[in-house]
Amino acid sequence: MLLTYQYKLNPAPEQAATMALWGELLRRHWNYALGQRLDWLNRTRSPVDRCSIVLEPIGEIPGRGDYYTQASELRQTKQLFPEYKDIYADCQQQNLMRLDLAWKRWLMPDKNGKKGGRPRFKKRGDLSSFTFPRVNSPKAGAHLTGNVLKLSKIGEIEVILHRPIPEGFSLKQATVLHKADGWYVSFSLEDGTVPEPLPVDEIKSAVGIDVGLEKFLATSDGQAVEIPQFYRKSQRQLARQQRKVSRMQKGSSNYQKQLSKVARLHLHIARQRKEFHYQVAHWLCSLYDLIAFEDLNIKGLARTRLAKSILDAAWGAFLNVLQAVAVKRGKWAVEGNARGTSIECSSCGERVEKTLKDRVHSCNCGLVIDRDWNSGINILNRVQRTLGLAFAGCRGLGDTLPVNQQLSFVNLRSPRYSEA
Repeated sequence: MLLTYQYKLNPAPEQAATMALWGELLRRHWNYALGQRLDWLNRTRSPVDRCSIVLEPIGEIPGRGDYYTQASELRQTKQLFPEYKDIYADCQQQNLMRLDLAWKRWLMPDKNGKKGGRPRFKKRGDLSSFTFPRVNSPKAGAHLTGNVLKLSKIGEIEVILHRPIPEGFSLKQATVLHKADGWYVSFSLEDGTVPEPLPVDEIKSAVGIDVGLEKFLATSDGQAVEIPQFYRKSQRQLARQQRKVSRMQKGSSNYQKQLSKVARLHLHIARQRKEFHYQVAHWLCSLYDLIAFEDLNIKGLARTRLAKSILDAAWGAFLNVLQAVAVKRGKWAVEGNARGTSIECSSCGERVEKTLKDRVHSCNCGLVIDRDWNSGINILNRVQRTLGLAFAGCRGLGDTLPVNQQLSFVNLRSPRYSEA
């Protein structure tokens, strides 16, 4: 099992300046290597037996650039630019590996037929991290002893270990990165043991969740979690700080300080959202052995007029966190088909057409419940049929219950749920 733990660093001013210089030099090398690859691609775009009307290469056509050819040119780079000799060699190779991975994701589809975006040239400050691929090994460039991290050609830096490294895990690599509020290090931890998921026939409790914008999610058990809207609540403060930036002279000292304030505010919002996602994920995994969620086209939904609210909720990030927490705790997080879950009646299976403003599911069979609750039950039932589970996930919810069933909201900050 692989884990990533991130800790705050407390470098000296000279060390912080050195790390910032490394990031700038690696950014320039990234741009040069990417330019080589794009130049080869543009020059070899025309077939050999015909000429392009738009673009025709002039001069010698360069060879195809890949990781191995560009890594072999590092020695020549250090001869032409001596400042690259001060950067640990493995960090430069890892920088080229990142570019090679991004290049392959763009040109070659994955097993689902999807491709990544084209690698971009990075402006100043965009590349603010570098990786030491080995830690605490004889030829490693990074060594962690207690709360002191010794980096090759940088020196010893104090690490604020706010939580201990789990026993039995080995340190595989260390990535030093810069954020708006300082320098951090991310350790990749590996353990040979992998938590075994609960056998399907031993699943005792299951729930289906339906994410939304009126409420963050609704469960098939009739519980709901309020949507926090961290970005929406901070918009006025962000606008005020960004207006100050627009009134300052670009490039001045005060301009840079104000930019740092805006960046720290964005970082605070992102951390609030991430902490909330982990709270909800741990709450679900502490109560249920199986969590069924819907397969959403989030990128498509983010192109609508509700884009700001959808990106503020960050459903995709939450579902990734939920699956990671489920694997870590040996639980199941299974994706189900989302098509028609809001229309189909969870009691009789009839289609009840609704518009987006209709928030209550009312069927001729007598079932009247919240539409998100109804969707959660349908998602759970579909996943149960896929896994071959027979117990009642909706816990007997049907037309025999009273109408106008209301969701009960969960307070994740209460002692009952904060201990989970």
